[in-house]
Amino acid sequence: MTLFLIAVVIFVVAYKTYGAYQKKIYELDDTRETPAQCMFDGMDYCPAHPAVLLGHHFSSIAGAGPIVGPIAASAMFGWLPAYIWVLIGSVFFGGVHDMGAVVASIRHRGMSIGEVVSQWIGKKGKRLFLCFTWLALTLVIAVFLELAAQTFAADPAVAFSGILYILLAMIFGVAIYRFGISLKVASIIMVPIILGAVFFGSYNPWVQSAFKLGIDTWRWILVVYIFGASVLPVWLLLQPRDYLASYLLYFSLFIGAVGMLFGSQFDIKLPAFKGFTNAGGEFLWPLLFVTVACGAISGFHSLVGSGTTSKQLRRESDAVAIGYGSMLVEGLVAVIAIGTIMIAGGMLKGGPTVVYGAGLGKFSALIGIDPRVGTSLGLLALNSFILTSLDTATRLARYQLQEFFDMKLDRYTATAIGVAVAIGLIFWKTGNTPAWKLIWPVFGASNQLVAALSLMTIGVWVMKGLKKSANFVMIPMVFMLVTTVAALFLLIKANLTNPIICGISVLLLVLSILLVKETWSVLSKKDEIPTKQA
Repeated sequence: MTLFLIAVVIFVVAYKTYGAYQKKIYELDDTRETPAQCMFDGMDYCPAHPAVLLGHHFSSIAGAGPIVGPIAASAMFGWLPAYIWVLIGSVFFGGVHDMGAVVASIRHRGMSIGEVVSQWIGKKGKRLFLCFTWLALTLVIAVFLELAAQTFAADPAVAFSGILYILLAMIFGVAIYRFGISLKVASIIMVPIILGAVFFGSYNPWVQSAFKLGIDTWRWILVVYIFGASVLPVWLLLQPRDYLASYLLYFSLFIGAVGMLFGSQFDIKLPAFKGFTNAGGEFLWPLLFVTVACGAISGFHSLVGSGTTSKQLRRESDAVAIGYGSMLVEGLVAVIAIGTIMIAGGMLKGGPTVVYGAGLGKFSALIGIDPRVGTSLGLLALNSFILTSLDTATRLARYQLQEFFDMKLDRYTATAIGVAVAIGLIFWKTGNTPAWKLIWPVFGASNQLVAALSLMTIGVWVMKGLKKSANFVMIPMVFMLVTTVAALFLLIKANLTNPIICGISVLLLVLSILLVKETWSVLSKKDEIPTKQA
């Protein structure tokens, strides 16, 4: 209970004070038109109600990261180091990174961080950044598609609920944007149906039979879904689906909060601190900070904030709640995830997802929910995290590729290329190992490298464009850059016989060095960069 309350108090105080500080630095002004207003096209640029956009953004950035990362880190080093980093990281690193990405994007026509790199660091930097982020996103698509397919194949109730709210999302979007039904009324109707679907699916024999499909079938069903989520108007599928999914996430947060506050009967079986090295002899620094990832800071968030979120922001001040606030809520998700492994005592068979599902199952019993249903709710919430990151990553990969080709590539072709590469990573194998599993060990470091480079870009814009001190951005950037580079060196050292991991790691190091070099050359000049902003 104490750990959860401390986290809540710290995050609330941080939101009120540090969020307000950043709002002042960026001079957020609701009289200034956002790209969603002045560039409205009904496809990608579409003003959204703050509650809807918060649901989309939070669902998209969460993914499996704030669950898998903190649980894995706690298993290696104990719960205390992971807990402390989640608190500090969310407030001073991740929240700053996420809000900065959203604001920088809306001041640059709703374009991605890559375009901000182009305008403030140079076109060479943009090409390097977009090439790397697109490749990283295709890996995210492959991994999350595989994880979502596995979850659907493992639990028919989760599959039934997941498919149902995809269909309901399209009805919801049409009801809101074409028939003018209020958000409140539509939510009151749709949300109980989605939550009730879990209870229905857990006990209904037809659901258990009809939705028990093989993993290959679910893979191809999800491929069709993510292609549609990328090319259809954002208001029709992506935005409403993520909004409705957010209620599953909020509900799991509620169950987790109840468990953390009133679960005094649960024994803490995991040590607070296991030592400065894990069982494999790897040091707490930099491994902890790369492993926790989304629970404290994640480069993927800057791609979401500057990719889909900034194109839907109705007013500038919403960036505080959606950019900074969402990261703090994600920090709470990470704290609850740490709570589940504290009562489990270590990693259970099946990994972090099983730990999380089992933990929420125990927590749900405190409010009278059958642990079996509670576990399904936990898995469905986790699947919602994964699925929302999956559909958003597909759309982001499309944006990245289009920007790389100066918007000369149509959305269908750009989406098809990204999805095709992701499918290739799933089905192409070396021996019996899929390609994505060979590359995945690099993702933790690459994700944090994107965070460092995004912070660096935001910092350059604050200094050169806004003419203000960027210490609140640059100090976290230096720490993340040094940490990530150290992690890459250790990764190379540990995998000298693996040419794939070594090759990719070296490429990441070269990328970071080149971008740092470009940035240094820009910062060493005085007022020679054009101040082209929206």
